[in-house]
Amino acid sequence: MTEQTSELTKTPEPGRIPSAIDAVADAYTAALLELDPSLATSLGIPGHETEYPDFSPAGAEAFAEATREALRRLEDLEPTDDVDRVTLDAMHERLGLELEIHETGWDLADLNNIASPPQDIRAIFDLMPTSSVEDWNNIAGRMANVPDAIAGYVSSLREAKDRGLVAAKRQVRIVMEQTGAYAAEDGFFRSLAGHAAVEEGELSQDLRDRLAAAAEAAAAAYGQLASVLETEVLPAAPEKDAVGRERYALMSRRFLGSAVDLEATYTWGVAELDRIIAEQEAVAEQIQPGARIEEAMELLDADPKRQLHGTDELQAWMQDLSDKAVDELSGHFDIYEPMRRLECMIAPTHEGGIYYTGPSDDFARPGRMWWSVPEGEDSFTTWKETTTVYHEGVPGHHLQVATATYRRELLNNWRRNICWVSGHGEGWALYAERLMDELGYLADPGDRMGMLDAQRMRAARVVFDIGVHLELEVPERWGSGSWTPEKGYEFLRRNIAISKGQLDFEFTRYLGWPGQAPSYKLGQKLWEEIRDERRRREGAAFDIKAFHSQALNIGSVGLDTLRRALLGEDPVQAA
Repeated sequence: MTEQTSELTKTPEPGRIPSAIDAVADAYTAALLELDPSLATSLGIPGHETEYPDFSPAGAEAFAEATREALRRLEDLEPTDDVDRVTLDAMHERLGLELEIHETGWDLADLNNIASPPQDIRAIFDLMPTSSVEDWNNIAGRMANVPDAIAGYVSSLREAKDRGLVAAKRQVRIVMEQTGAYAAEDGFFRSLAGHAAVEEGELSQDLRDRLAAAAEAAAAAYGQLASVLETEVLPAAPEKDAVGRERYALMSRRFLGSAVDLEATYTWGVAELDRIIAEQEAVAEQIQPGARIEEAMELLDADPKRQLHGTDELQAWMQDLSDKAVDELSGHFDIYEPMRRLECMIAPTHEGGIYYTGPSDDFARPGRMWWSVPEGEDSFTTWKETTTVYHEGVPGHHLQVATATYRRELLNNWRRNICWVSGHGEGWALYAERLMDELGYLADPGDRMGMLDAQRMRAARVVFDIGVHLELEVPERWGSGSWTPEKGYEFLRRNIAISKGQLDFEFTRYLGWPGQAPSYKLGQKLWEEIRDERRRREGAAFDIKAFHSQALNIGSVGLDTLRRALLGEDPVQAA
């Protein structure tokens, strides 16, 4: 390891000439956009507004072949600068891993409660504009194509089942509920069509008729999917939620961009959870001398000044806090003008979860944070969610994602818009939460308790996720014997202060999306280690704003690639 900072991390000179490696990355991006029109919509790229990817086995193989072709084209290319070296390192790691996963066949069996085709096919409508007649024509066209998308997905589920690859019964059942809700008379598609309106003028009766017919077809397709799940997939699904070491290790690499020692990581997670609980106990003492953590939280929940009532009040509070962060943090980060617009939204679904969607490539559609509020929940507390706004917005995901989108003079299209590694992205968002505490934005004991509560949740997920999927021994503080989902649920209930609806959603998510949940805390750990190492090396010359700019200019890459880039190693040659 060299002591100097990599040239990659310096602010680029204007007019960097794209290289042959950039050309391969851009060509691969173009191929992905052709294969996945929904991706084009998410990036705000016109020309694919009504289309879907092919969710069938043939579609999966087409993605794999495009990936193989990109790797073949990279074989004889030499990097021209450190930007190229990181691109080459990241593409070899990411693309190679996706081919490994494709070879297992599990990409055909993709099914869980949060991030699989049943949710993705519906969720793309959340990103489609609705202000003009043309917009509603596009929505009608895409809704009309939902049946083919569902049919392709069903064919993949059937082929996977024939190969003995089926998600656990718990995941099948929850997706049956979700798809049934989409298919209902008051479900998403019929509601979307029924509320169609434009900012100026009116929709023609012909368009309204096409919207209604398309909504009926889309709802019927989801009803058929629910039936297939119940009659074909559920009987073949295993009862056991744990996926085992081999599959877990592969998924962990997908979400981290690094192969970690799972037992050592589990042990670290247990210790980190204990450390955070000790911090919470100290803050509880500040809130009320002698109070336990739970008692302090009850006091915070009961404080009228910390309560929000209804989703309108929630949305307005999120927006105000987000706008303040954008206005005040320019001294610590480069927040370019197109990035200063960030919209806080209440999601049109009720599945639980808070998430971020990036801006369109031209920033015409801004970055957005979304809150999917479970049915029946209409009261919220600010002390729990202040840190969430920083996580999803600025300096969290919005700053990170929008910076990569903005830096087109430095990063090729794959680096800017396609490559996303959870350990990098979610790790940065958790790093941002802790940083806001360091900067004094969480000085209020209630807000700091909320941040620690969020950090505790992420540490508990390391323990739960690895422990349950590998069936490791339960730490003495939390029980005995080997982990089971039932023991895990009680463990989460004791460590995550959220509503039952949110807890049920999160519990099911971890069981169905192995390896994803620990990537947050492990990514944060690496971000903090890199920053502290840079501070140690540079001493009094260390500039935190410059470090943040350098780091975010890399875009989202695997954690091994990130460490090599920021600590001055050769990304290609380093082990």
